[in-house]
Amino acid sequence: MITTALYLTIAMVVLAAVLNLYRLIKGPDEPDRVLAIDTLYINAIALIILLGITLGTRMYLEAALLIAVMGFVSTVAMAKYLKQGSVIE
Repeated sequence: MITTALYLTIAMVVLAAVLNLYRLIKGPDEPDRVLAIDTLYINAIALIILLGITLGTRMYLEAALLIAVMGFVSTVAMAKYLKQGSVIE
């Protein structure tokens, strides 16, 4: 029963990632594309955690934390770039 729920969850997260890719490509302006990339990072984190649960290892949790930190920093950098025109003052 739990494996069925796990595979169903993986399918839903993959569908969400595909929809985020669509918004990334067809986004009307740059802030929408930045939000699509941010949500894509979240979907990648979810997929990595689900893979770790499926394989029964904790190694993938460290990779998910690394992607979370990189996603946060890149989102903040992109938001600052869109607002001020430069990242480093």
